[in-house]
Amino acid sequence: MSDLDYRIRLDGVPVENDNIEAACRSLKAASHPLRLKIMCLLKNTEMTVQDIVDHVGTTQSNVSQHLAIMRDKGLLSSNKVSNRVYYRLADSHVALLDACSSLK
Repeated sequence: MSDLDYRIRLDGVPVENDNIEAACRSLKAASHPLRLKIMCLLKNTEMTVQDIVDHVGTTQSNVSQHLAIMRDKGLLSSNKVSNRVYYRLADSHVALLDACSSLK
């Protein structure tokens, strides 16, 4: 059996190599402390850039750069209402955040 054919099973569900690579990309995108903090803020609610700035205490430009990276990597989704953009943690990444928060 080659490395490419090897399949890991987690709770009875096969974890394919493609899924492992996608998880690695997500973890890499979330690995910055500010990005992880933003993800925690957005876990249960939507926020605008200014809402996030008010909570994390950095500049709007800095927050916007991190939001763009996370949105491009699929960690966040956004919804434009009038002239405001609301960000939220993508549903597929809530479990990732839960798993990370359970680590000691």
